Amino acid sequence: MAIIGTFRKDGENYTGSIETLTLRAKLTFEPAPKKSDNAPDFRVLNHADDYTSEIGAAWTKTSREGAQYLSVRLDDPSFAAPINCRLIKTGSESGHSLLWERARPRD
Repeated sequence: MAIIGTFRKDGENYTGSIETLTLRAKLTFEPAPKKSDNAPDFRVLNHADDYTSEIGAAWTKTSREGAQYLSVRLDDPSFAAPINCRLIKTGSESGHSLLWERARPRD
């Protein structure tokens, strides 16, 4: 499991940045209007120099231990395929880490 981003809770939003071998970006998770039960809870926005683009979505989930986290799906032209991550609360009051783990092959 790799930490690819750090975020802070800012009101209803999460703001921070991610860094991979091919992507460095400032992102914001903004609440999304729920149009159906399966619709995402957040839109993930990339803030570049002169524009903002949507590069993903996130859904609120609860772990077996009862902790809430965001299940995140990001996509970028530099990725071979979309990636799935988890935004989890870290030790600090408003700190969160974006964790990525490569999917394991199914038998």
